[in-house]
Amino acid sequence: MTVGKNRIMIFGPNTAFARSANGLISYGFDALDQVQRAAGYVDRILKGEKPTDLPVQTPTKYELVINLKTAKAPTR
Repeated sequence: MTVGKNRIMIFGPNTAFARSANGLISYGFDALDQVQRAAGYVDRILKGEKPTDLPVQTPTKYELVINLKTAKAPTR
């Protein structure tokens, strides 16, 4: 979503958007948590479990990131 004549992006799909792309707000799953959980799956598979027997996992930890630098920037 963009706003204003300068087309400033205000809301993004993942937390990296607000951290590095000068977006204003982002809300999404915690990528580090997902990677750590995936590592658990790899461990279980390497120990002999069948991938088809493992349950589907959805994100359980979400982050709301507000970029204060972008929020304080003048919008003319």
